[in-house]
Amino acid sequence: MSTKEKTTTIVYDNQCYLCVKFAKMIEFLTRGNLTMIGHYSEFGVKLRKTILGESALDMFWLIDEKIAYGGRSALLPLLKVIITTNRRKSNGIKVDEKCRHECRTVKAVFIRSASLFSNSKKIDYSKSK
Repeated sequence: MSTKEKTTTIVYDNQCYLCVKFAKMIEFLTRGNLTMIGHYSEFGVKLRKTILGESALDMFWLIDEKIAYGGRSALLPLLKVIITTNRRKSNGIKVDEKCRHECRTVKAVFIRSASLFSNSKKIDYSKSK
């Protein structure tokens, strides 16, 4: 991730129907002011290898200028971004139709919700620059 880039970034599972819906809700609430990156996109793979590590796929991530917040630890910074965001037109998220998970079931909603609250990680990557 470029040090010149000052945009807050959300990294989400772009092959999961529920996760894409969650990302679309975040994009709507932040008025399109976040960079949205899928875990399985080319840049998402680079982020996993350079910053996020092996546990990246277990949760969504909010990455700012200095710190990557994963899962539960990302909720408060995300709320701050939602409250303090300026208006801008949204770019829209493209849904990856290759969803290989049973993510449209009630069970999947509970599992993903539990995963959100049970996984938490904070990485200060500004020291490694």
